[in-house]
Amino acid sequence: MYIVTGAAGFIGSCIVKKLNDQGIENILIVDRLEKDQKWLNLRGLKFQEYIHADEFIQPDILDSVFEEGVTQIYHMGACSSTTETDVDYFMKNNVEYSQILFRYCAGFDVPLCYASSAATYGAGEHGFIDEEDDLEKLQPLNPYGWSKQLMDEWVIKQLKRPHKWYGVKFFNVYGPNEYHKEGQKSVVCHAFNQITDTGKMKLFKSYKEEFADGEQLRDFVYVKDVVDAMWLLMSSEHNGINGIYNLGTSQARSFKDLVSATFKAMGKEENIEYIEMPETIKNQYQYYTQAQMKKFQNAFPDFKFHSLEEGVDDYVKNYLMQENPFERSR
Repeated sequence: MYIVTGAAGFIGSCIVKKLNDQGIENILIVDRLEKDQKWLNLRGLKFQEYIHADEFIQPDILDSVFEEGVTQIYHMGACSSTTETDVDYFMKNNVEYSQILFRYCAGFDVPLCYASSAATYGAGEHGFIDEEDDLEKLQPLNPYGWSKQLMDEWVIKQLKRPHKWYGVKFFNVYGPNEYHKEGQKSVVCHAFNQITDTGKMKLFKSYKEEFADGEQLRDFVYVKDVVDAMWLLMSSEHNGINGIYNLGTSQARSFKDLVSATFKAMGKEENIEYIEMPETIKNQYQYYTQAQMKKFQNAFPDFKFHSLEEGVDDYVKNYLMQENPFERSR
């Protein structure tokens, strides 16, 4: 049995699709479907059973599931909002839940890949290096990043772990199945919608002299690459080691580059307007992120990420420009 938590979400549903593509259908999916549209991400996917996240974490359910036998777990379930302010919720949902699951995986020796985040790096003053020895130096800028940081630090201190485990630090992921995320959707998705409705795209002005408007930099990574990388980590007998891995392209690109690629993929003339940044995010805004990918590249030297232009072109033409963006191209 394979388990995917957060399975109806953006990255989680793409993992289920990847497993299906590998011929795997004995999948237990875990999530909170609630009232939004993320259930649409599960249409057409093959899985064995759905369990609500609050029920799955109960000891009697976990005991039963693990005793029956688990092959791998992809733990993507978490609150990923960078603007959520309920820190108690982050502690319960992102930290305590993950710790319980990790303990079970350690006890039953089940391979585990859990979602960390590049948000742990804060403003990047200590770099973007995925070495465990540097973890305690990091200063996240928001409660979400802090919750992921707490989990990473806790895992490193554990004496008992599964024989195979990975914490993956996602950088700026974009791609199909993010449509339900509202304000947390990628800039590509927002740009597509704005350009479709108004013919232009709004980007934040810069408040640092070294960055021109729209030239704030991010490591934008296509979700298909992220999922392929996780599958490779979990399924390969490679020369790498267990631990925390960055998942980005190692190429920082500007928001202007991203939006320009979106206009081009849509066949539209570029039209960008620069607007004021809300006061609520000015003090926690990252101006630069770029994954240091040495650890992953050493383990998988032949793995290739899509370029920004390649990823945006595929996403826009094969998903966003389809009549219903929830429909996957098969």
